[in-house]
Amino acid sequence: MQRNDVTRGDATWAGLSLDVRDRDQPGLCVFSAGQQLLISQRARPVLLAVVDEHLDGVDFWRTDAYRSVVPPLRADTARALAGSPERWAHHIARYLDESQGSPLHEGRWLLSCDSPLPRWRHADTSHAEHWSSMLVDGHPDGYIEWFLHSHAWEVLPLRPMPASDDSRVKAYRKQAREGTLPPVLLWWVSGLDCHLILDGHARLAAAIAESVDPPVLQLQRTVPRDDLAARTQEAAEFYEDELARFAELRAVHGPTVPDGAATAGPQLARLLHDLNTKQQLTWAWPLPGGEAEWQSIRREVTAGQEWPAG
Repeated sequence: MQRNDVTRGDATWAGLSLDVRDRDQPGLCVFSAGQQLLISQRARPVLLAVVDEHLDGVDFWRTDAYRSVVPPLRADTARALAGSPERWAHHIARYLDESQGSPLHEGRWLLSCDSPLPRWRHADTSHAEHWSSMLVDGHPDGYIEWFLHSHAWEVLPLRPMPASDDSRVKAYRKQAREGTLPPVLLWWVSGLDCHLILDGHARLAAAIAESVDPPVLQLQRTVPRDDLAARTQEAAEFYEDELARFAELRAVHGPTVPDGAATAGPQLARLLHDLNTKQQLTWAWPLPGGEAEWQSIRREVTAGQEWPAG
């Protein structure tokens, strides 16, 4: 896997680009069978989901099979990397690459600190209230609502959230107060229209208990490398066409017309930046055996319970 830092127009760090090769199917994989979804980690069912027939939301059933892709983080590591999302991204990217239970597969990805989630908070809402409201409730089953929360990008834990008095949460609460809390690792899954917590359940619980914004690193797919060259060429041609258009105007109206670089330059920069950062839909693989296999897995993980209701 190749890693490259991505910067904004002002040269500040925006994220880490991950170019993954020779990995046809990930260890943490989304499978589809009609309206049914299955997220499986190394053949262990992690999450079953059914998209509502009216597209109002998703019923889900969560198992206890998920295992974090990041090993437990030491306090000295947290202190050493505190306040540096860039260094944290490189640290975590190594585990995403090496873990056999990672969602990474062939293509280009972004590990970014520019999550939209903190920006949804209203000024009169505390951090604790905001992040608590973003969490999708329910274990083992629950519902991700799209009708009222479309594109709100809620957060779905892959295991039950620990209580505020949990020993791990207590340790992280101290780090939250000190400003050394490691980031929560999120994976945006378009088929669910929400984020899954890949690592940091206890850290998010600690941030909520202390009513602070947790540091976040968000994993998402970006423009595939097959499209990158073509789109880069399109952006360059747009820039050249704009300069030519302004040159024609200058030839007719004189030097009072600008040369266009001040307008076309920033537009080109934004287009090129989007090629490294624009969110792409999550890949899903056809489930071998289709809906019949999904129903078989459903009966097994729910112990024969009727789910979803209705």
